[in-house]
Amino acid sequence: MVNIGVIGCGKIAQVRHLPEYADNNNCKITALFDINKERAEELAVKYGAKAYDSIEAILADKTIDAVSICTSNATHASITIDALNAGKDVLCEKPMAITLEECEAMVEAAKKNGKKLMIGQNQRLAKAHEVAKELVESGKLGKVLTFRTAFGHGGPETWSVDPGKNTWFFDKKRAAMGAMADLGIHKTDLIQYLVGSKVVSTQAVLTTLDKKGADDQLIGVDDNAICIYTMANGTIGTMTASWTYYGQEDNSTILYCTNGILRLYDNPEHTVQWIHADGTIENIEADAIQTNDNQTKSGIIDLFLECLVEDKEPEISGADVLSAMRAVFASIKSSETGQKVDIEANRG
Repeated sequence: MVNIGVIGCGKIAQVRHLPEYADNNNCKITALFDINKERAEELAVKYGAKAYDSIEAILADKTIDAVSICTSNATHASITIDALNAGKDVLCEKPMAITLEECEAMVEAAKKNGKKLMIGQNQRLAKAHEVAKELVESGKLGKVLTFRTAFGHGGPETWSVDPGKNTWFFDKKRAAMGAMADLGIHKTDLIQYLVGSKVVSTQAVLTTLDKKGADDQLIGVDDNAICIYTMANGTIGTMTASWTYYGQEDNSTILYCTNGILRLYDNPEHTVQWIHADGTIENIEADAIQTNDNQTKSGIIDLFLECLVEDKEPEISGADVLSAMRAVFASIKSSETGQKVDIEANRG
């Protein structure tokens, strides 16, 4: 039985980590911490756990085997490294951290301590994406030439545990990045997974078009990010992340291949649609994609616990996610300089 501590009891912990841990027979939720102590205490009663007074107290408790880190972006690295150094296995929410140096330090801490570090990149586990991965690897689609992948919704202020314009997602000190970190990292990691190749160059625009904070001024982080990615295998395509898709969420990916077009979560009636080169359409049914309004089991918590119980390295490890984080930071640099940025470290 794996004893779990959850650090940060906001919305992602409440709709994903806590209920999914509770649903898994291989673990027990034993410890909770949140800066809002009342919130942690209420959830502790619900899940039969103990609300701790500090993160340090959780990490010092040797009966706790692993922790989920569900705090604001800027704290991911420091808490993760402290947890790994304290001998805990770690599941950290995305984005992994707010600088590449922090990401690398997290990976090094996991390696040094012989502990597991997994990042919550749950898009890989969506059923349509698993189907697409199998089709790409089978060679049935031919070569993936180009792609379009997008993730957009109306913004985190309606979803955050403390909804409204004061959400931490809009605070540059706590979030560091906006839509790119919240949504763009998901689709960057996903497209590398689907294509089987890393992003080696990016030309990007990150901008703030509409979102305003409590002061009625544009927020200090991006609400839109549009990137042109070139992959190591020559495939090129666009990745769009947006907090200004008002009216309907979009979490679609389209692969344009030599043997046709594969549409993923692009048609509301068919989760996977393969339009063959001769024009015939093959519909392959998988589960519906999660949305902010329709949270379903992600698979991340089950996979994390499977890795702990079977003592195997997570397939979505910190080391594995580094390449996607490099693409995120390179895209920020591209937007700042107005130039294409090469990612030499992803060519290896």
